[in-house]
Amino acid sequence: MLLNQVRRNHRVGAQRRCSVPIALLLPALMLPALAAAQGSPFLTGATALQNNILGWLTPIAVILVMALGAMAMANRLSWGWCIGAILGIAIAFGAPQIVAWVRGMFGV
Repeated sequence: MLLNQVRRNHRVGAQRRCSVPIALLLPALMLPALAAAQGSPFLTGATALQNNILGWLTPIAVILVMALGAMAMANRLSWGWCIGAILGIAIAFGAPQIVAWVRGMFGV
């Protein structure tokens, strides 16, 4: 009788020892995004820089278009200034799409 009690306790202890690592590992397996949430610090900084630059360029582009309109009304506008402003605004605000297009061409 004592031997049966010892065997039963040994089996229960083995089950508890096996269930503890499984209980600790189960949340990591259920949430792989949190377990492997390693982002690139360069990409995070570059994205923040891009957002800051676009935040500064928006009012500057609006003021530039207003100045070009005033120059056109005064008949003092050169077409080179107008084309340069249009290309500059297109490049500044289209930079993320341009970079994605170039990276796609080279398979990066």
